[in-house]
Amino acid sequence: MAMIAAQADAASARRDSAGTLADGTAVEAVTLSAANGVSARVLTYGATLQAFSGPDRNGKVADVLLGYDDAKDYAEHPNYFGVTVGRFANRIGGGKFTLDGKSYQLPLNDKVNSLHGGKVGFDKQPWRIVAVKDGSVTMALTSPDGDQGYPGKLDVTITYTLSDDGALTIAFGAKTDKPTVVNMTNHAIFNLAGEGSPMGALGHKLTIPAKAITPVDANLVPTGELRPVAGTVFDFRNGRILADGVRDGRDPQIVMGHGYDHNFALDKGVTATPGLAARLEDPASGRVLEVSSTEPGVQMYTGNFLDGSYIGKSRHVYRMGDGVALEPQKFPDAPNKPNFASARVDPGKPYRHVMIYKLSVAK
Repeated sequence: MAMIAAQADAASARRDSAGTLADGTAVEAVTLSAANGVSARVLTYGATLQAFSGPDRNGKVADVLLGYDDAKDYAEHPNYFGVTVGRFANRIGGGKFTLDGKSYQLPLNDKVNSLHGGKVGFDKQPWRIVAVKDGSVTMALTSPDGDQGYPGKLDVTITYTLSDDGALTIAFGAKTDKPTVVNMTNHAIFNLAGEGSPMGALGHKLTIPAKAITPVDANLVPTGELRPVAGTVFDFRNGRILADGVRDGRDPQIVMGHGYDHNFALDKGVTATPGLAARLEDPASGRVLEVSSTEPGVQMYTGNFLDGSYIGKSRHVYRMGDGVALEPQKFPDAPNKPNFASARVDPGKPYRHVMIYKLSVAK
């Protein structure tokens, strides 16, 4: 009887068709559902987290992710909503880095930078499903040597696993046949009041256990400095409302980023098991998101480049501040900053990053 009950309460996984892209590529979706009302929907295109839903303090369930209803829109109107980004998340200054004395030039898809793996990163490719089990799905992708300018053939896997306490674990793995750099994350943009809520996300309270950020230059590339957050609008150690600092024109970093678009150097550093990277709470709905990771940084982005030209789920128009991204990662431009934690991956030493999004209700 106990075994039957355990099976009945276990998170489930359902595999379905999600239509086709304009070029005829078939897209599949896997929906993970937990007993506490939390669910996640993952697309094979871009290994994208399309939806992440959970109840508020009154039991009303809402999807808390910005994105699109149709899979084809992720290909036709890309904006990194919930996608898996790689080979290298965030910016590499000048699109260049040197490894073992050899220089590599990457595509410039962010003015003078390479962003999120280049023009055709992991977010713009079809992944293949290799396993679907209770509460989890594993997908794989092969990135050939020279893909977007990066060295080495890279065999990549990602596993999404939902537990019945509302925790969605995302485990990234990659193996290479020659030295390279890897930095993968998920680019979910959250509004805990519910996607499309007119209140946006700037009323959310955010806590980040980091006493320093990596400030950026005019091209939004880290300067290499670790700057203390004490006494600035970047001090989220005791929690603060996002709106308090997002429009603070006295801080040059806010002006350059058009809001928050910065990497926080987590106090925990690199860890073997996921540690807390951020806690986001919506006072109105009571929903809480806890982000944990094995990586040393988390990029916080307040949707500064959402300008009303993106029509999302249920025909909602997305604008600046409608959501906030919390992206665990190695530091941006790490291949060019020797004082940052290394993003190097070698043959026989696989890349690993485990992150968790836990959705719950404040007590």
